[in-house]
Amino acid sequence: MDVRRADERYRGGDPETGIDSRHAFSFGPHYDPDNLRFGAVIACNEERLDPGACFDEHPHSHTEIVTWVVEGELTHRDSTGHETTVRPGDVQHLSAAAGVRHVERNDGDAPLTFVQTWLAPLAPGGTPSYELVPGIADSTPYAVREAGVLLHVRRLAPGERTAVPDAAYVYAHVVRGEVRLAGEELRPGDSARITGATDLEVEGVTPAELLLWELTR
Repeated sequence: MDVRRADERYRGGDPETGIDSRHAFSFGPHYDPDNLRFGAVIACNEERLDPGACFDEHPHSHTEIVTWVVEGELTHRDSTGHETTVRPGDVQHLSAAAGVRHVERNDGDAPLTFVQTWLAPLAPGGTPSYELVPGIADSTPYAVREAGVLLHVRRLAPGERTAVPDAAYVYAHVVRGEVRLAGEELRPGDSARITGATDLEVEGVTPAELLLWELTR
């Protein structure tokens, strides 16, 4: 298990426009050849947008993009005609396929924080698609079929335990609170890259929320 702490993330964004980004993997000008991906995960970005801040329209291709809002509301608009508001507890999945453009902005009066994970698809190309699942439950994994992965959302009370999926690779990201995993205490923004997970459990130290990515490659 390889633990990466929140303060080890690469700083990015544009503070002058109200955007603060923290990157877990090599990203943009922060090139690190030893930190390009883990399994299918090629990016896990924590984004903080002030009210009115916006990622202007920009392109993506050959990437599966899954967004989890921590606080606030995210306004999404893309070139396939989707315009939605993403709230805490919702799972947003944009399959960029052969190419799509989108805008992400904070139209609210409060700060917006979200975690966005980029996944490498099983095959390049195809037709872009979009899905928004409101209020996903802990017991309902979300399948990103285009990448061959499952997302498990876990919300834990103090002392509560839950199993880590037995998988070739698991990427764990702590959204809020503190958890204990294989003897390590993880806090908000911390992550763990687990290879060959078997019979592992994660325990809530405080009320906590985490994302567990079950990866086959």
